[in-house]
Amino acid sequence: MEKLGFLFPGQGSQKIGMGQDLYENHTLAREVFEEADEILGFSLSRLCFEGPEEKLRATENAQPAILAVSIAAFRAARAFIPGSWGLSGHSLGEFSALVAAESLAFSDALKLVRRRGQLMAQAVPENRGGMAAIIKLDLEKIQAIISGTGVEIANFNSPEQVVISGYRETLERIRDSFLQEGAKRVVFLNVSAPFHCRLMEPAARGLAQEIEDVPIRKPKFPFWANVTGEKVSDPEEIKALLVQQVTMPVLWEKTINKMFEEGFAKFLVFGPGKTLRILTRSINSGVKLKEISRNSDLEVLIENQENGSLEGFL
Repeated sequence: MEKLGFLFPGQGSQKIGMGQDLYENHTLAREVFEEADEILGFSLSRLCFEGPEEKLRATENAQPAILAVSIAAFRAARAFIPGSWGLSGHSLGEFSALVAAESLAFSDALKLVRRRGQLMAQAVPENRGGMAAIIKLDLEKIQAIISGTGVEIANFNSPEQVVISGYRETLERIRDSFLQEGAKRVVFLNVSAPFHCRLMEPAARGLAQEIEDVPIRKPKFPFWANVTGEKVSDPEEIKALLVQQVTMPVLWEKTINKMFEEGFAKFLVFGPGKTLRILTRSINSGVKLKEISRNSDLEVLIENQENGSLEGFL
């Protein structure tokens, strides 16, 4: 029997207006935004709904904003989704996944990712670092081009996409080398810092201190971690992996393959953007996947569940 997996997006998926129709149409979603505004001491909801873009893009804002939208969508939908689930999240999305798995309280996750974003912003001066997706180029060629440059592989996202991270000046300097070697495209990501590389070591040390006393429980549902691509349930191991993830690559391709091996062939993505749908289908064309990020998505979900099945939705 095919199992149902829940996936949660990471940074770069933010956009102005995200979550607004959920807020306006679903009490449970509205309560998430209201709690976030109160905890953070400013109107995160207004930033999500109205921007400005530059402020929303700043990592210390983008991270709690994406978390809030993801959990708002999840909480509005979960009563209409039968059975048990397996969960994972892409980078920042791991915190959303752990909230959904009842391993981490939303309030704690929100404060952690806000602090995580601040620490990441402090690690490298704003806009000095960046990330770029290399589309359709052999891994060996990518590794040869970045060798000795200080640029590192940040995400093994799919057979067709690898993301690199480092100083923006260096990324721009070597960009044409990827195209000359046969890459279909080089796409700079909508982020303000170079995540998942050694430049983030100061942020990892700071997060280790911040997370030390935060309660993390054993997830109620199977959870797969980015750093290893493996299922993990021990709370202390989860803490350690969340810290390591700051400087280590995201093994998304391995994660999805491991979930598929355990029977997870249907996925719901909670949160903004289409990146996870594109990546996950690129990893395995046999999966069925649907995003839930808008009120219209929820209406279709609810209609199908009233008929006793998600078949029409997925």
